Amino acid sequence: MVDTKIIQQERISLYEDLFRSKVPKRVPLNVSVTYDYVSQFAGVDMGTAKWDSRLLFDGIDKLAQTLYSDICPVTSTARYPSFYEILESQAFVMGSNGFIQHPEVVGMLAEEYDYLIEKPFDCLVEKVLPRQYKALTFDDPLKMAFSLTKSIVAHNNEMAQFSQMTSQIIEKYGYYPGNPPGANGFTEAPFDFIADMLRGFREVSMDVRRIPGKLAEACEAVYPIVLKKGMPSVITEFSTVFIPLHMPTYMREKDFAKLWWPTFKKLVEEYASLGVHCELFCETDWTRYLDYLAELPTNTIMWFEYGDAKLIKEKLGKKHIIKGLYPISLLKTGTKEECLAKAKELIDILAPGGRYLFTTDKSPLILDDIKLENYCAVTEFVRDYAVYDNAGESSGLVFNKDDYQPYTSARKLESRYLTEWGSFNDSDYRTTKLQGLDNVLFNYLIGLLV
Repeated sequence: MVDTKIIQQERISLYEDLFRSKVPKRVPLNVSVTYDYVSQFAGVDMGTAKWDSRLLFDGIDKLAQTLYSDICPVTSTARYPSFYEILESQAFVMGSNGFIQHPEVVGMLAEEYDYLIEKPFDCLVEKVLPRQYKALTFDDPLKMAFSLTKSIVAHNNEMAQFSQMTSQIIEKYGYYPGNPPGANGFTEAPFDFIADMLRGFREVSMDVRRIPGKLAEACEAVYPIVLKKGMPSVITEFSTVFIPLHMPTYMREKDFAKLWWPTFKKLVEEYASLGVHCELFCETDWTRYLDYLAELPTNTIMWFEYGDAKLIKEKLGKKHIIKGLYPISLLKTGTKEECLAKAKELIDILAPGGRYLFTTDKSPLILDDIKLENYCAVTEFVRDYAVYDNAGESSGLVFNKDDYQPYTSARKLESRYLTEWGSFNDSDYRTTKLQGLDNVLFNYLIGLLV
């Protein structure tokens, strides 16, 4: 009989060695599919599954028996129709096919940049949120109060329900459990935060040319907000903040260097000064920006969609943790032999010296994105092939939070909608609880905009 606790401890050691700049026993397999994929795999209508994730438990359990991974093979979703419908969302809407779609929307007008710069959180609450979520209108305060309250209850219930299911799967199959609750975070780069839900892709692209000074000031203004949004409430040696990187590959490098990069670099360095690692999803092709990424704190995790694996390894592999690059398109169109050959190619390039997580360039979204038998063959091959003969040795540079400085002293986050109950103190239970509740509301509201 297989002892899942022993297997789980081995998997934990793989990830802990990675973060501690040690060569692990083998390359960890960080592979999973999306919520929508497992809906189709389980034969459950995607729209129905979004309303009741419990319908997916048997499908997740079956997938866990089918696809080898060191983590739970299904990722959660932050997009459920319940709280979006309660809030009358314009920004995230479920289509007839069950997908939650994000239409191009503008939440802040160009003439409101000054207010965003002066009072960023107030601007988000008063201008942006009511435009993106019609139920949060100041014209009807009682409706706003009831809608906000119901949506928070719905959101928390959805997250807890899915988390409870995946926790059972993790324990049943001995997966790497990840960090304890509160030890991870999610946020956006300041520029991307403005581009995504405030101005929209088209408008922010024009702002880069028309009012770059205002845009730069706005990035500085929202910096404390995105920093606070991503900050784990519990910081451990292995805490991470996930940051998808949206706009850079659509920008000229001179605009990227002037407008996008400065506040983002500060953000990653400030997290590092607190002992928190960032995991970056480098969307599309980041070849132009590899030298910039090399400047970021040691052991930043970088998930690449596209690029030259040899060049990425050469420029980043001695300092950072690399993942991605394996094309899911090959899992759909290739033969088993072609799929295994690609896995071997990437392992031979990226695995030497450690600092490598095996994963695909993106997670399969729907059943037709891949041939599951190819995916299974690849993950089992990686498990057996990508074994180190120098496990335990140093993989190079070691992360040290004292190498980085905080940046928050430059500007404090203040708003009449936020209450400062005082500094956190473990012996002051009143302050800790009340400030914690304030933070919950803050994270929920900003979470609606990322």
